Amino acid sequence: MPLSPAIPSAHYVNHPRQLSAMVDALRREPLLAFDTESNSLHAYSERVCLIQVSSRSADYIIDPLELPDLALLGELLADPRIEAVFHASEYDLMCLKRDYRFEVANLFDTMVAARICGLRQIGLQNLVQVYLGVALDKSHQRDDWGKRPLPAACLRYAQLDTHYLPDLRDMLLAELDARGHLDEARETFDDLSRLTEPHEGRSFDPEGYWKIGVPARLGVRQMTLLRELYLTRESLAQRADLPPVNVAQNRTLVELAQRAPATRDDLRGIFGLSPNGIRRWGEAWLSAVQRGLQAEPRPQPQPDLVPPDIADRYTALHGWRKKRAEQRGVESDVIVTKQTLWSLAYKAPATLEELDDIEGLGPWRTRTYGDEILAVLAQYEQNGSTPHA
Repeated sequence: MPLSPAIPSAHYVNHPRQLSAMVDALRREPLLAFDTESNSLHAYSERVCLIQVSSRSADYIIDPLELPDLALLGELLADPRIEAVFHASEYDLMCLKRDYRFEVANLFDTMVAARICGLRQIGLQNLVQVYLGVALDKSHQRDDWGKRPLPAACLRYAQLDTHYLPDLRDMLLAELDARGHLDEARETFDDLSRLTEPHEGRSFDPEGYWKIGVPARLGVRQMTLLRELYLTRESLAQRADLPPVNVAQNRTLVELAQRAPATRDDLRGIFGLSPNGIRRWGEAWLSAVQRGLQAEPRPQPQPDLVPPDIADRYTALHGWRKKRAEQRGVESDVIVTKQTLWSLAYKAPATLEELDDIEGLGPWRTRTYGDEILAVLAQYEQNGSTPHA
């Protein structure tokens, strides 16, 4: 999608002097829009590969792969005088904390704002179309952002992810104010920036093969084979610096466990195994099958059971939240998050003061929903069961 002639190309920042000049130019801006692009679809250990920044008058694309130090950029994000506008910020914030330990002091999230306003189509493409009448090209979402040099089309796509955010923020801010939800939004933004933990990269659950094999109705011996195949896929992915799904899909592992191939010829025709994949990893799959045939079966881990009284409190609170969300015309987690419901169920607060210890209940939510939450919990304690409508 070519840029409009009215939109100059972004400034590409890949040298410390350019970064310093950019930060000097933006220090006095009251508002900046940010986005990141990572390579999670193309590498085992992802990292931030681009950082986009837009003021109301200029767009910048920062190349962190070519810059030794981004501390100056972190100063902009940590400056409480500068409102940092993101769309769907949680993942960006996690990645920026993981790679650079950046913190955001003054967040505005356009996706969160749209959800609080009751919108259901909250993707950036839809919001820019609805509010600004601009059709964004989203065909580059799955590009490999770790490649260099990046094609011009990729850079244009990245630029437009932040270019329209200041104007979109203005319109959503006005709508929040008109609906009386500005304080709620500010509280949600503060919680999001304060509570978001660093994204620690790809996590591996060595027992995760159960989630693949049980739905496929694999038998005991097949599950033992699947375990070895699952562990092998992870090892191959690490060595090749690829996402595990790029080495073999779950369906491929299931079919390997079902067929238990013994030779390279047996690998042919198995879903997802190309001739190149068989040449590259065929011996590893066959060795995994052999180990599985010789291994002792393992019992399936049992989930931790929630005590019945806590589960019942959660059910009562969950029902209240669903009804409250329907009244407002928003998704349920806009009212309070599931994590907050569990915290309430475990701690069972009985007073407004005790609600102060519940993560996710700031002053606005305590003031707006606190009495209702306490009434739900009190009715449960009185009746010993989920309250009726």
